[in-house]
Amino acid sequence: MANQTDYSNIIKALEHKYNNINQDTDDHLLGLLYSKPITYWDYIQTDALLGLQNQRTTLPDEMVFIAYHQINELIFKMILWEISQVAKKKDLKADYFESKIMRVSRYFDMLTTSFNIMREGMEVEQYMKFRYTLTPASGFQSAQYRFIEFASTELINLIDYRFRKNINRDTPYTHAFEHLYWQAAGKDHKTGKKSTLLQNFEKRYKDEFLRFMENYNTKNLWTRFKELPKEDQEDKDLVKAMRHYDYTVNVTWVMAHYNAAKHYIESGIGDGEATGGSDWKKYMHPKYQRRIFFPDLWSEDELKNWGTNI
Repeated sequence: MANQTDYSNIIKALEHKYNNINQDTDDHLLGLLYSKPITYWDYIQTDALLGLQNQRTTLPDEMVFIAYHQINELIFKMILWEISQVAKKKDLKADYFESKIMRVSRYFDMLTTSFNIMREGMEVEQYMKFRYTLTPASGFQSAQYRFIEFASTELINLIDYRFRKNINRDTPYTHAFEHLYWQAAGKDHKTGKKSTLLQNFEKRYKDEFLRFMENYNTKNLWTRFKELPKEDQEDKDLVKAMRHYDYTVNVTWVMAHYNAAKHYIESGIGDGEATGGSDWKKYMHPKYQRRIFFPDLWSEDELKNWGTNI
């Protein structure tokens, strides 16, 4: 009996925990007697996760395409999870900010290199067949990627360059939304009519986008960076991390996506158009869109040549 483990401190801690939420400690302890032990497959929900890949065709490489994009969406979720912690942090410090930015950058570094799976992991002939079953859907319709953009920078940096001089912080979100850079990819450049791709996207997500835009208007990464004391804004490690993130997302990752799309779309098989019908070259290539999250962290020359030296 002398060697019996003393659980009194743990019991006291549990009592304190449950008293704080007006719960009966005995009930929770009794619950442990009847609960099942956790398993890896239950915790990760493996069966549910592996049951989400539903092909529209009999072509084997479509499975690669589906699973790859689902993995991307899971990574996007993790990126948003990290950014939200910076957005909500009350006493934000440079070292904390840097650690979160580098976490996000590592996710995007992984996304960038993973495009080799898309480029080399599917037969061109198979892709050019099953892609027709995807019309008018497109990776353009990844809502989480749009959330990442809204959470990363001030809204003006996501506005089409042609309209920026007429938009400011007092502009209604509904008006700004209509002039986001990616709107042009979903509209007929002559008539301005929205494509089915864009109409479907907005029907599903527009209200969420508007709420998210307003929510992150004052707590996006760029705004939070500018709230830091001057000495923190000049922290070399933080600035380096911010620049790395900006360039990785808006140039390196975009170009990896661009080159993967080009590999298939310009293969000589098919009509040479994106599944959603967008002008994919001008939408995707950074030298046209010039998406820059943190413009003040780049020199005039770097800004002028954004996306051209690749």
